[in-house]
Amino acid sequence: MSLSISGRHLEVTPAIREYVLNKISRITRHFDSVIDTQVMLSIERLKHTAEVTVHMRGKDIHCAASDENLYAAIDLLADKIDRQVLKHKSKTQNYAHEPPKRQVLATE
Repeated sequence: MSLSISGRHLEVTPAIREYVLNKISRITRHFDSVIDTQVMLSIERLKHTAEVTVHMRGKDIHCAASDENLYAAIDLLADKIDRQVLKHKSKTQNYAHEPPKRQVLATE
């Protein structure tokens, strides 16, 4: 998984980079086929925003979170993206049907 972190009106320090890396790495615990992850951190007047776009095979997931503190926004973002990845994983795994040869026909 490649990870790119950029900041808008913000310099991304090594501490912020490490914090984001630790939080976003939770995605790989659940889902291994993540191709690319892009994180955008921005600061406006009283609102700190964190956005992430996760590119997977066949699907792109985008999520955003805002809070008064940047680290709290990153925590909220990690929780949201984790839920979305788990939802996507469950959808892809639940569509395995029994092949037509093995289905039992109902007799009356």
